[in-house]
Amino acid sequence: MHKGIIILVIISIVLASLLAIQVIQDGNNLAVTQLNTRPVGVQKIQPLPVTNTAENSFNTTGLTVNGTALAMLNAESEVFNQIFKKVENSVVQITSAVNEVGPTTNGNPFGGQQQARLGSGFIQDAAKGLIITNNHVIQGSNTVDVTFASGNTYSAKVIGTDPLSDLAVLQITDDFSGEHTASLQLGNSSQLEVGQQVIAIGNPFALSNSMTNGIISQVGRLLPNQEMGFSIPDIIQTDAAINPGNSGGPLLDIQGNVIGVNSAISSETGEFAGVGFAIPSKTVARIVPYLITDGKYDHPWLGIAGVNLTPNLAQQLGSPRDSKGVVVASVTPGSPADIAGIIGRVENGDIPAGDIITAIDGHQVKRMEDIISYIEDQKSVGDKVVITVNRDGQSLDLTATLQARPLATSQQSADGG
Repeated sequence: MHKGIIILVIISIVLASLLAIQVIQDGNNLAVTQLNTRPVGVQKIQPLPVTNTAENSFNTTGLTVNGTALAMLNAESEVFNQIFKKVENSVVQITSAVNEVGPTTNGNPFGGQQQARLGSGFIQDAAKGLIITNNHVIQGSNTVDVTFASGNTYSAKVIGTDPLSDLAVLQITDDFSGEHTASLQLGNSSQLEVGQQVIAIGNPFALSNSMTNGIISQVGRLLPNQEMGFSIPDIIQTDAAINPGNSGGPLLDIQGNVIGVNSAISSETGEFAGVGFAIPSKTVARIVPYLITDGKYDHPWLGIAGVNLTPNLAQQLGSPRDSKGVVVASVTPGSPADIAGIIGRVENGDIPAGDIITAIDGHQVKRMEDIISYIEDQKSVGDKVVITVNRDGQSLDLTATLQARPLATSQQSADGG
């Protein structure tokens, strides 16, 4: 009996000791977690020792990563590394000399009396030495310098430009056969989804062959071009860091295919603030062949400026608040829209609001982007489009024959193509 009691006492003491040890360990973990959330300036805390467990995990300063997660991180890093090795010799730095002084969309001029503009580009056809870049990178220049990852620099001539899509094509004129470069393949930007991982490679701030990564933040954006007075449709928005000098460089998917051409950022400081824009590869695939053969591309044009129909505006116009469409603000004289009979708002006149466009070729129009994207993606110069408008409560079908968009137009960023 006494032996049994003694054994129980001993067991109780051992259990109490173990519990005390566990409380101390848990308390240490809690203290580290709390101290790690304090501002900089607290006393240095020694990290907890790494502990291997049956799940093959490690713990340091309260962060636990198991072996599976670590393997996934290593695999992701390996993918990025392999993509960089695959494309690094096909991404170039472009230096163009310009006489005028003025900022660009992304890649400001710098230097003395004659300004130099830095940007990026990528090899479209290695056999012919063709390079794709942004128009604003080479604007005002006929020849540029192209520098590869090797550090070797070659001359190139501008063979095609399209200010309306901000695309340009160069051709290397020097012997570059010593470069181990390859043509980059275009991916399908039409299949992109928000959240997909992407990679940007370029020369930000003249830091050659820099790589950043992020995700697709959104697709189908409109990128206003105030200088040209129109908007580029179907733009890719990404949070992959894009800075001055990245312009013209490739935006890649995780297979290493080009899904966009980095073009602009949204920033109040001129530096990256988490919102970057790239011209989609489907636009590149449509326009670049014409730049190579003809040196230019004719964009189909309707000739309107408009605003999206909001609930309050619909109510003011006597329409149901849930009405959708685009209110025509103005029509360019002599444009396809003008010839077709589309009416815009007349200042100080008898027409307080223009036609409300509700469909194009039978496709519902909810916003201005619907009109611009449809005309740009699906139509060519000379094609006819049927514009359905609501005028004074009546639905009318008007047929317009699309013309080539003028390089300079008085329409602002809401120009409907």
